[in-house]
Amino acid sequence: MTDSIVFMGVAGCGKSSLAAAVADAEALPLVEGDDLHGDANRAKMAAGIALTDADRDAWLAALEERLRSARPAIALTCSALKRAYRERLRRAGGPGLRFVFLDIPREAALARVAARRSHFFSPSLVDNQFATLESPVGEAGVLRVDALAPLDRLCAEVGAWLRQAD
Repeated sequence: MTDSIVFMGVAGCGKSSLAAAVADAEALPLVEGDDLHGDANRAKMAAGIALTDADRDAWLAALEERLRSARPAIALTCSALKRAYRERLRRAGGPGLRFVFLDIPREAALARVAARRSHFFSPSLVDNQFATLESPVGEAGVLRVDALAPLDRLCAEVGAWLRQAD
């Protein structure tokens, strides 16, 4: 496996948990996309203010740089809600960049985000995430998984897909 993987989806879908499990299983460095948000973005999200494309620009640039400098590959978490964001990441990550889309119902995402105690993301933004999401299903290099499936099953599914795609 020599290509980076982006774990994407709305808040609360389990990007961080699945990315950590797959990164461990595949011996990949893990880059948590939320860690690359600037203070202003974090403050806006904590206050329940949705980010704009302009707000996300510097964040996406930081993610692109991580993908460009990945040797040989990384596991990256990023909501990647819009196709334009995914295209930016594809240009930086190269033609083999893969996306794992954690698909989750709105109610489940809202419950998970509301249950978080140490995360800056406001539950009031979940609806905005779903409104912004442009499904990647059908795009090349995308695996859709059921975010409500057990983590061990998801990890095995992603691992099998990575080996199949090699």
